[in-house]
Amino acid sequence: MLTIRGARVVTPGRDLGVADVVVDGGRIAAVGGRAAAGGETVEADGLVALPGFVDVHSHGRGGADFCDATDEAFGTIGRGKLADGVTGFLATGLTRPEEDLAELCRCAERYKARGDGATCLGVHLEGPFFNPEMAGAQNPAYLMKPDAAMVKRLHAISPIAKISLAPELEGAEACIRELVAAGIVVSGGHSAADFETFERARAAGMTHLTHFCNAMMPIHHLRPTMVTGGMLADDVFAEIITDGVHLSDPMIRLIVRAKGPDRVMVITDAMCAAGEPDGTYSLGGLRVKVEKGKATLADVPYDPKAVVSNVAGSVALYPQCFKRYVKASGLPLEEAVKATSYNQCASLGIPDRGEIAPGKIADIVLVDADLNPRFTIVNGEIRWHS
Repeated sequence: MLTIRGARVVTPGRDLGVADVVVDGGRIAAVGGRAAAGGETVEADGLVALPGFVDVHSHGRGGADFCDATDEAFGTIGRGKLADGVTGFLATGLTRPEEDLAELCRCAERYKARGDGATCLGVHLEGPFFNPEMAGAQNPAYLMKPDAAMVKRLHAISPIAKISLAPELEGAEACIRELVAAGIVVSGGHSAADFETFERARAAGMTHLTHFCNAMMPIHHLRPTMVTGGMLADDVFAEIITDGVHLSDPMIRLIVRAKGPDRVMVITDAMCAAGEPDGTYSLGGLRVKVEKGKATLADVPYDPKAVVSNVAGSVALYPQCFKRYVKASGLPLEEAVKATSYNQCASLGIPDRGEIAPGKIADIVLVDADLNPRFTIVNGEIRWHS
């Protein structure tokens, strides 16, 4: 039994004001009720209780990368995310050979069995089915055409919750249909797809867009693109990296205004350098220079005319991205929090997370007035506090 006493409770769509949250058996038993005698109590006066953050696109943290494919790397990332208020994540891979991705999947299963950090909710394959012209920081040496059989082999090792691919590639539409039938969410990314290609992929079952606007052809008033389609499609979720590097604040506002708060998901797209000092790092075998909060490909010069820049993922932590989203979107907190947990869970078909409500799994982050995490509760257990 755990009681969170005196926090302002904000859950998607509702600001419940100051209330006690009672947790029993890893699930929320009551909001506003009184706990039975005994158990643990968190005195949360002055704090805000939010659903624990869910990062569906994150490669690493603290010097570790999921593609390191070691138990140590998964542990470093999973435990580190607790300090960021992240209670659940997708272990996101990169464009790598199948055997490397298979080892990542095996590590994910071992991490789940240990259960000592944020919860791994599945694997996200970012690649290798991308357009070479839009590869960005994805290693071009390992790009390939869509191969549903390969994804299914990996899915048999550890559930693939989501895969990102370029829908204009040969065989992509058939691959999308096959993967959706297998229960895998398909997201468009690293793509030069036009509006018509996007619409065909959407009809085939593609429901997500990966780091929306980044590594995609931009909006044009005469040549509509996948970004145009994403803005218009009410049934498609859009990931956005709100680190201040990948999207300007006006673009964040435009996306939220076009999509609405129910179809936007805040992600970090963080690489191993997140939480680490400036320096040179590796991302999928490519050298990355990190300087003043910005990661760029060390061996690719910046070209202001290029559609895909030399930016190489993010070094942001989740609270930084959430704060910027709240400020840039102008949404009230009860609407903004949809983009940190509820939308992610809804998009992945996870019904029992993402809300502070009776019966839901007790994944909760307590933040201060500046939205800095102070307590992170996973499955009803305090796993981190400042």
